[in-house]
Amino acid sequence: MRPSEDMGALLRLYEDALLDDWVPWWMQNGIDHVFGGPMETITEDGRVTSEVKTVWSIGRSLFIWSRLYNWIGSRHEWLRVADQTFDLIAQIGPRVSWVWPHSVHRNGTPLEPSRNIYNDGFILMGLAEYIRATGSSRAIEAAYETCRTVEQRMVPANAQLAGDRDLGENAACHGISMIFSLVYHQLGTALADAEILAAGYDHATRVQDLFLDDESGLVREYLRTDGRPVDGPLANVCIAGHAVESAWFGLRIFRDRNEPDRVERAVEAIRSHIEASWDDECGGFFGSIDVESGEPISPDANKNMWPHTEALYALLLAWAVTGEDWALEWYDRTHEWTWEHFPNREHGEWHRVVARDGSFPWDVTGPGPRPRKEPFHLPRTLIQTVALLHALEARQWRPFV
Repeated sequence: MRPSEDMGALLRLYEDALLDDWVPWWMQNGIDHVFGGPMETITEDGRVTSEVKTVWSIGRSLFIWSRLYNWIGSRHEWLRVADQTFDLIAQIGPRVSWVWPHSVHRNGTPLEPSRNIYNDGFILMGLAEYIRATGSSRAIEAAYETCRTVEQRMVPANAQLAGDRDLGENAACHGISMIFSLVYHQLGTALADAEILAAGYDHATRVQDLFLDDESGLVREYLRTDGRPVDGPLANVCIAGHAVESAWFGLRIFRDRNEPDRVERAVEAIRSHIEASWDDECGGFFGSIDVESGEPISPDANKNMWPHTEALYALLLAWAVTGEDWALEWYDRTHEWTWEHFPNREHGEWHRVVARDGSFPWDVTGPGPRPRKEPFHLPRTLIQTVALLHALEARQWRPFV
């Protein structure tokens, strides 16, 4: 039986994974119940090996625990985690003049300065959801202070805000518009602020009008602001997981604004990136593909969990909007590979990375340069899929913000 043939069983699977696995695992292993926020350097069996916290994980954690409270159930213990995480954020912000650093000590002492503007975006994402949960005036103030510093740094030629690569002053990065399209849409909705909502819409349209290549149907991660490719090896890079994310972000934003033509483009972008990045030999999704050739840039690279979870939600959302069979067919294929290879059935939670063939040959310290767990892509997919399946079951689906 295909997974999508029994939506009730699918709902139970996601609910169990969220409430019986992910939430207890993080409550026991990943939450700093003393200083607030998540720990991140965690082994596969749940051992914390460093007291350094990355700021974007702090913002993401605030978002997840607030969204659990807002969407799944008003549980005191979930709001308490969100409250403690916000208290940590409120302590850090004034110390760095609301320009968010890359990392802090467990107690909130800033360590590494800002590397990119993604830190600020995820702090704003968390604050938006926390404001929905609490209406906190301190959170509203923190959001506006952060928006002020972001606006001062955010310029059309913004690729330098994405990281260490210098692509020239006229280069732009899709990842920045990807994140801030949804961040500003959520924050503008939470604050009923038309100016912030308009900024989110501008980023969403920029994804479609600048970064989405009409000929290939794929998103170039880096471009010049006039639409020409950048120089060098990054010219044809498509980070397919980013593109699927920004497509479902756009789907929600444009459906909320009743713009059917842009909704259709977003749905087609989901389809084109799913089809282009699938590994026909081993299954699962390649991380990056070449826009011109359609070939994977690193065919033997490991496979990350996060693009697979984003694809699961994007495909179900696309099916909910269109009712088209291709979306469910791709959902089933993605579901079977993802649920077979990423869940850690020995220790709980999911593997962050597996080998190309889906195997996990490492010991409990995990793959990559250091052990790492992060409270974002997996729980967001679980939460939003549970909410979507409940709404479909009740025939009351509407776009969620």
